Parts: sequence; C-alpha cells; structure tokens
Amino acid sequence: MTAMGAGWSLRGRLAVLVAVVGLLLLGVAVAEAVVATRSRAHIDAVLNETGPLRAQSQELLAVLVDQETAIRGYALTGEREDLVPFDTGRQREQELAASMDRLLASYPELRDEFGTVQQRAEQWRQAVAVPVIAAIETGGAAAGQQLLTDQSRQQFDQIRVAVDVLQNGILELRDEAAANVRSTSNLLVLLLVIAALVVLVTGVVLLTSLERMVIRPLTSLAGQVREVAVGDYGHRIAGTGPPEFQRLGEDVDAMRQKIAADLAEVREARERIEWVNTQLQKQAEELTRSNRDLEQFAYVASHDLQEPLRKVASFCQLLQRRYAGRLDERADQYIAFAVDGAQRMQRLINDLLAFSRIGRLTTGFTDVDLNRLMAEVAAQTEPARQYADAELTWGELPVIRGEEPLLTNLLVNLVSNSVKFRRADVPPKVHVSARLIGEDWEITCQDNGIGIEPEFADKIFVIFQRLHAKDAYPGTGIGLAIVKKIVEYHGGRVWVDTDVPEGTAIRFTLPALPADVADATSATGADGSAADGSDPAEVGTDAAAGRADDEVPAGDGTVGAEAGGDSERPSAVAGLPQAGGGTGGMKEAVG
Repeated sequence: MTAMGAGWSLRGRLAVLVAVVGLLLLGVAVAEAVVATRSRAHIDAVLNETGPLRAQSQELLAVLVDQETAIRGYALTGEREDLVPFDTGRQREQELAASMDRLLASYPELRDEFGTVQQRAEQWRQAVAVPVIAAIETGGAAAGQQLLTDQSRQQFDQIRVAVDVLQNGILELRDEAAANVRSTSNLLVLLLVIAALVVLVTGVVLLTSLERMVIRPLTSLAGQVREVAVGDYGHRIAGTGPPEFQRLGEDVDAMRQKIAADLAEVREARERIEWVNTQLQKQAEELTRSNRDLEQFAYVASHDLQEPLRKVASFCQLLQRRYAGRLDERADQYIAFAVDGAQRMQRLINDLLAFSRIGRLTTGFTDVDLNRLMAEVAAQTEPARQYADAELTWGELPVIRGEEPLLTNLLVNLVSNSVKFRRADVPPKVHVSARLIGEDWEITCQDNGIGIEPEFADKIFVIFQRLHAKDAYPGTGIGLAIVKKIVEYHGGRVWVDTDVPEGTAIRFTLPALPADVADATSATGADGSAADGSDPAEVGTDAAAGRADDEVPAGDGTVGAEAGGDSERPSAVAGLPQAGGGTGGMKEAVG
C-alpha cells in the first residue's frame, strides 16, 4: 500500500470500497434494466404481435377460400342460400383486415404485403365473384358457370400466393423476435452472473481487508493489553493498522499509564495505611493498658480508698459531735470543713466508679417498660420531691430494648436535676413524654426550673463541668455525663432543646422496637400524614394513648444549670399538663 493509502482511515477505505462496488452494481443494474426492457419488447412482439398475425393470416386465407367456395356452389345450384358463406366471409375478412392492419403498424414491409393480399382479393371479387353473381341473377346458373374458367382459378391462386408470402414474412419476423428473446435472456443471465461475481469479489476483498486492517491490529492490541492485564504495567502499548487503531492504541496506552500511576499511588497509600494501622494497633494496645489501669484505679478507688475515707469521715464526725461548742468557733468550722470534704470525696468516688462501670459491667439488653420504670424513678426521687414540694408526671411511655438499671439511673438523674435546679418560690413540675420519630423514640424530660443558656447546652454533658458553685447547688458534676454515656451506650443521642420558652427540656433518643415502627408506618397515610390527619411526627405512645394537650411549655431559660452530680441539671416546666384525667398518663405529686 502506498504512503497515501497507509494514511487512509478505515472509514475512508470502506467508503471507497463501497463506492466502487456501488458504481459497478449500479452499472450492472442499469444494463439489466435496459436488457430486460428489450427482452420484454421482444416477448411482446412474439406473443402479442407475430403470433396473432400468423393466426389471423391463416384465418384470412380460410375466409377467402370460403368466399371462393361459396361462389362456386352458388354457380352450380343457383340457390341464394349457397351465397351466405360469401357474405359472412366478406364481413369476417373486413374484421381481420382491421385487426391485422393495427398489428402491422410497426412492420411496414409486412403491411405492404398485406396490402397486396387485400388488393388481389378485391380484384378477384370484382373480376370473378361480382360478375358471377350478376350472371346467375340474370341468366341462371348456366350463365354463372360459364364465367368460372381456369383464368378465374388462376386469379384466386394469386391470392393464395400473396397470403403465403405474407405468412412467410410473419414467420420470419416471429423467428427473429424469438431469437432476440433468447439473446436478451442470455444477456440478462450474463449480467446476473457479473453482478454475482462483483458481490463475490467484493466479499473476498472485504474479508481480506478486514483480516489485514481490523482483525490483525485488534489481535495485536489485545495481546499487548493482556500482557498489561497480567501485571506488566510498564509494557508500552502501540497500535497498528489504520489511524483509528493507532489512536486507540495511544488511548489504551494513556490509560495504562494512568492505571500504573494510580497503582503506584495505591501502593504508597497502602504502605501509609499499613503504617497507620500499625500505629493504631499500638495505640489500641496502649488504650487497652490504659483501660486496665483505669479499671484498677476504679477498683482501688472503690475499695482501697473507701476504708480510709470512711475512717476520716467517721472520726471527723465524732470530733464534731463530741467537741461541738467546747472548742472555739474556728475549730468547729475546721471540723465541719473536714467532714464536708470527706463526704464530698466519698460521693465523687462513688459517682466516678458508676461512670466507669457503664457499658463494662452489663446485665444484657431486655424489653424495658418505661411506664413501670417511671414508678421506680418516682420512688427513688420521692424524698427530694417531698422536700421541694415537686410534682412528677409522665405520659404513656414505650417499651424499648436496654438495661433496666442503667435506664433507671438515667431517668433518676434527669428528674433529680429538674427538682434540684428549681426557681425560688415556684413549686417544681417535671414531665416526661415520648414520641416516635422515624425509627427512634424521642423522650423528653421537661421542667419549669431555671433553664440553661444556649451557649452552655453542650458543656453540661462534660464530666466534672459545673455551671454553679457547689454551695449554690450541691453535686459532683458527673450526673449528666453519666446520662450521656448511658444514652450513647443504648445507641441514642442526648441534647438540650434551647427553643423552649421556659425551664429546661432535655431530649434523648432510644431505638424503637420494629413492631412500634411498623405500627406507626401503617398508621401513616400515602401523603405522609397520619391516617387520622395528625402530624406523623406525633405518632407515638402519647398519640396512641389519645393525649390531646400533652405539649410541655418551657421555662424562662434565664440561668444555666450545673452539669453534674445526681441532681445537677435544671429541667422542669411551670404549668405542665397533668398526665391523668383521661389522658392515659400517670401522676406523682408530693405536697
């Protein structure tokens, strides 16, 4: 292939091949159309012209013979009935003459011979037939017989000769047309063979070209790609053949280079990840050792430190009881400080021990009815509520999966905080409610207490973080940290709702049972609203219990709350609705 041909694209080569083959086939098709038209003309000449002409010439001769026979019969008998064939033959002759004259329009030489036949037939009728008829009519049959001489017979024989000449001409014309039909048919067959050869040669050329220009380059490219696929990413891929395949090879090689670069980055990243994993493993081991140390510390704090701390507290209390008022005022104050410090240290150790045990010492998850649990919470917080004249209410609460002791501790801490962080001269009111949101129960503990400023909303859940002095609100500052750890241990989250107008609302989520989620889904309409037209966010135990006025108004939120202890976070609401009175809730009130 020349240099110019080597630069041709595969599309260009195929276009040239298709154009050449198309022109050849078009030429063959045009030739076949011309030959077929001629063949059809020759066939028409044989079937519709020469064939009928030959048959009509033979009938014409028979008609003329009938006329001559009728004249002779009439001359012998003189009967007018014997002249009927003459008249009939004359009429038929005129019809045949008109038909043959129309068919001979394209053959002037035969038309001249047909004219000769007509002329001689007319001459015979004028010279023989008409005189015989007239003689018979005037002189009888004998007069007519005298006119039928050898000369009259010879004159009719000339008609026969003219008809024979016409038939021979028609036969020659028919043979010529038949020969033309055979010739054009053979030519059509030849053209079809040529077209078949063109298609065959085109197929061979196309297969050869595909083998050389497509299959071989693709096979070569596939072999190089397989070498790269088995791991030889440094093998350069080069395309051969038409420009399209060369560009394809370049694109594949560019992809190989990109893959090789990505693999190099992956190797580096994997090495870094392995190094990081090694470091993480070391840190995990360090954390494990640290946890063991913390557990040991918790054990020591709960056992080894408890005994000397109890001795210190006991003897300080003995000193306080025995020598109270017998020493000076400063000595009494020092002894009180010692007693208070020992007691606070003991509470701090106990709370820290409880915090460390969450999630480590487990009793296993069970189905916990929070309604029954709230009764236990009410019992545990009863002394504090009696002292503060606090009211505790709760709505219909769900059944969830969890550890009952931890959940009890969680709610006790929240209720105790709500009672502790109360407003002066305002009886505390605490309300606990729940609603189903998605696949979680959102449980709210709301009060009418001092509230929490938004900037302290996250700080209160940090261990040992206090927003008030210990003499204003007692506690160790660990209560809400325990709440957060218990909620997260159960797969939920806890936060302070800072949008309430009064008091504090602490909300936390706990995973709902699948049955509760299924019931809520079935109660929700196709448009996303509840089947009864209520807000789907309200579909929960409260809504199921038919609570109409269970929304909890918030406090004034003017002062933050202490984040610690078993009672260090404000939460409660003035004017909370009562859970009783047909609402399906429960009420614990202490006057």
